[in-house]
Amino acid sequence: MSETVTLTIGKQKKIALIAHDGKKAELINWCKENIEVLKKHFLCGTGTTARMITDATELPVRGYNSGPLGGDQQIGAKIVEGKVDFVIFFSDPLTAAPHDPDVKALMRIAQVYDIPFANNKATADFLLHSTLMDEEYDHDVINFQQNIEHRAETLL
Repeated sequence: MSETVTLTIGKQKKIALIAHDGKKAELINWCKENIEVLKKHFLCGTGTTARMITDATELPVRGYNSGPLGGDQQIGAKIVEGKVDFVIFFSDPLTAAPHDPDVKALMRIAQVYDIPFANNKATADFLLHSTLMDEEYDHDVINFQQNIEHRAETLL
């Protein structure tokens, strides 16, 4: 059994849109600037951010809980399930967030599953305007089934 498996991010990306309170206006403006690209993809986000983006742009954004109420963890679970394959998270580096461990867990799971993760406008711009946005993208991730089997054998 191989140590990695190949997953495919489809042409239509499943994009999570998240922003700390101090960055919500910036993310909304970014969505307005990029509405033509974003409307080609499935969008979801944490509660307040998703609602505000939909209200400001009329883009359909499926909302989960707000970040402090578990929304970041819900997005992380969707990554594991293969229902989110791209994250745009405008984080505020100058304001402490009580749910910072949840944010770090989300970033970690995005790394484990090798998905694009933008944490600021410049990175989001580069990712969204990449030629890969209009293509399928194959990427290798850990073979989780093999990893579980190996760990179960070695922990006996």
